[in-house]
Amino acid sequence: MGTVRKFENWGDSHHPKILDFIRMLLGIFLVIKGGVFLKHTPFLRDLIIENKAITLSPEIITALIYCITYIHIVGGTLIFLGLSTRLASMFQFPIVFGAVFFVNILSSFVNSELWLSILVLALLILFMVIGSGPLSLDRFLSKIRIRNALSCRSF
Repeated sequence: MGTVRKFENWGDSHHPKILDFIRMLLGIFLVIKGGVFLKHTPFLRDLIIENKAITLSPEIITALIYCITYIHIVGGTLIFLGLSTRLASMFQFPIVFGAVFFVNILSSFVNSELWLSILVLALLILFMVIGSGPLSLDRFLSKIRIRNALSCRSF
């Protein structure tokens, strides 16, 4: 058995159900954050251009904002549903890491957005390790696959 499979099995066996509700709240938060980015795309583009944080063309910056928005909305939905939670968390990780270390930390240290980003980063790391949990579509679909496999063997 590979190291990754052992890691996944350990995460699946050490998962209190309260973490499923925290996972769902994290997913909702990421979807809302993606919606805010979508609503304020021109403002974010202008802010990045004015601060000269990235020396790219405005079209590439806009495309980057849309990619981040898409990843937040789709990844947040997957995390909320508990479907490929580890993979969705891995896609979210570099975005939130960048928010913590390149965006929020440059602001004043008493920045509430910084602390929220650190919390989200910690939760993403947690769900990369422990996975979806018992209240998830991953678990539901695996039970259906097992039932179907057992019913096929009886013939």
